[in-house]
Amino acid sequence: MIFAYNKAHVGDTLMVIVSNDNGTENTVIRKWNVAQIKDETGQIVGWNFFHISDHLTIEGNGQVKLTEEQIAQLNRLIKEAGFEETLTEENEPKIVVGYVKTCVPHPDSDHLSITETQVGKEEVLQIVCGAPNIEAGQKVVVAKPGAMMPDGMMIWPGTLRGVESHGMICSAKELQLPDAPKEKGILVLPEDAVIGEAFPK
Repeated sequence: MIFAYNKAHVGDTLMVIVSNDNGTENTVIRKWNVAQIKDETGQIVGWNFFHISDHLTIEGNGQVKLTEEQIAQLNRLIKEAGFEETLTEENEPKIVVGYVKTCVPHPDSDHLSITETQVGKEEVLQIVCGAPNIEAGQKVVVAKPGAMMPDGMMIWPGTLRGVESHGMICSAKELQLPDAPKEKGILVLPEDAVIGEAFPK
């Protein structure tokens, strides 16, 4: 679940992204200052909370972190608006240190690679990567499905040239790190980086 807030460009609205709508036509049901968003299958993909500063003090811009108390307040707003569903926060980080276990050429591309990248103790993701410097044995930064990048782009599972990809191995530029190199390539971390740990700490 992603919480996003940008008062300057969107207004005083907290957006909650629950899952990927896959570009389908959505249905919006608004009650009072709460809007529930469903995809064409009826699955809830998001919520909008309008005039949110009347109820919460939101720190930051773009993707924001809410406390348990703030999530509880959102659930109160949902209930008061007449909806039955509730929000359940996931505490695990979505942008983490990964380890490239395997890296092989994509069979239908001259620049893509297919990796098996470990992102937790027992979690390994297949990720297709187009960086020229990707190779097995590296510690890297991985944006897992459901992550929001600093520029607002959401990361969801997809297919690249017929091969499933479940996340993105990130460059310093994509992470908007200061002094990011202009050359294309993923960010390679030191050997002592801890697999599965949030990036940055």
